[in-house]
Amino acid sequence: MKLRICSQRELAHAWALFAEDFDEKELLPRLAVRRALLRGDMELLAMFDEQSRIDVGFALVGCRGVYGYVWLKYLAVLPWYRERGFGIEFMRLLHKRYASKQGIVAEITDFGEDGGQTLRTLRKFFARFGYVEVASGAKLGGVEDHVMVKPIKGTAELEPVIRRVLLDFYGRVSSPLDRQRMLCFEETEA
Repeated sequence: MKLRICSQRELAHAWALFAEDFDEKELLPRLAVRRALLRGDMELLAMFDEQSRIDVGFALVGCRGVYGYVWLKYLAVLPWYRERGFGIEFMRLLHKRYASKQGIVAEITDFGEDGGQTLRTLRKFFARFGYVEVASGAKLGGVEDHVMVKPIKGTAELEPVIRRVLLDFYGRVSSPLDRQRMLCFEETEA
C-alpha cells in the first residue's frame, strides 16, 4: 500500500464516499474544497493498492495550518475493504507522510444515530495511534466537536490555541458564512 496525491478530477469519486460516511452537517462545501485543493491548502490522498492497482480509500487533509499542524478532515475506506485492516494501514501511511509536521488534528462528531457507539469506536481507533482528546468548546453542525490531536514533533497541549487552530483550518476552506453555519464555540470559550 502507498499514498498518492489525487487529481482534481478524482474529487467527485472521493466525495461520494465522504458523503456516504459523514453527516451532511460536517461536510464542507465541495466547491470550497476544490478551491482549497487548487491553492494547496488541502490535499486529497488515496491509499493505493499497488498489487491490484485499486484505490482502497481516501483522505482529505488540510496541509497548511497555524503552528505547523495538519488537519485530517475526512478519512474513509471503501465499504468492501472495511474490517480488513486497511484503516490501520491508512493511518500509518498518513503519519509517515506528515512526520515532519508538529502533529495531526482530527475531529470526531456524533449526530446521535447510534447512541454514541460510533463516537466510542472512533475515539478508540484514534487513541490506538496516540491521539488525545483536546477540550475545544467547539460544535460542528450543532453537536459537540471532539478534537483529537496526534503530537508528532509538537505537543497535544493545544487547548489554549485550539480555537485559533480550528478557525484557521476552516477559514482556509470555507467562506465566513459557511464557517459560521458549521463551526461555533461555546460562550465560555469566547
